[in-house]
Amino acid sequence: MCRHLGYLGDPVTLSHLVLEPPHSLAVQSYAPKDMRGGGKVNVDGFGAGWFGAGSAEARRYRRAVPIWQDAGFAELARATTAGGVLAAVRNATAGMPIADAACAPFTDGRWLFSLNGYVAGWPDTVAGLAVQVPLRDLLGMQVSTDAVLLWTVLRQRLATAADPAAALGGLVAEVLAAAPGSRLTTLLTDGRRLYATTVTHSLWFGHRTTGVVIASEPYDDDPAWEPIPDGQLVVADRGGLRRQPLPATADSTGSESHVHQRR
Repeated sequence: MCRHLGYLGDPVTLSHLVLEPPHSLAVQSYAPKDMRGGGKVNVDGFGAGWFGAGSAEARRYRRAVPIWQDAGFAELARATTAGGVLAAVRNATAGMPIADAACAPFTDGRWLFSLNGYVAGWPDTVAGLAVQVPLRDLLGMQVSTDAVLLWTVLRQRLATAADPAAALGGLVAEVLAAAPGSRLTTLLTDGRRLYATTVTHSLWFGHRTTGVVIASEPYDDDPAWEPIPDGQLVVADRGGLRRQPLPATADSTGSESHVHQRR
């Protein structure tokens, strides 16, 4: 069910993150190690979004072909450097369209978003979410998928949210309540912080010499990679990672956040 990664730190090439590591996203497209919940490969498309130096506006490249089949992306990735990146390879859920517009990351220019998973009982279980979205935004959805609907709702909430983590965690909790059994491991970034949720699918945190990475799977054998437990809401920046239970799994008295500081 897809693989993705987010990076914040010193500018590096997209190739350094996505193509060159020994277990890169390119390798994970055909040989993933931890595909929980079905699927064996991630060859239904890919995408990369990035924030250039000094820019608050995201750029994006995505195509509905296997990542290793696109020589143009390999050339672009070698020539493009960025300090904030979100990239993904896709394993389409049965019945979902295979199209460029269905590939993460999704963006509004300020944010990049990716979903690893699916909404159980789609689309009936989240019809209530759809009615919250202005009709103009619904009609503007280029494809009808669970990930695109979640992004459409989240984008609307981020426009007025004081806390992006609360907006993301609240949406995931709402979907889990409406559609039990959903798998909702997400990544979101504005190029300054990484936000994530873990619901069923794996997610790992790593410090690099150049910055921090959150990824579906470690892309090398560095022993510093740390698994993020299931049911977590995560915020990361260059100072480290903070996590707490998702709203739907927190007890009524609240739970203390766990912090991993930069070593």
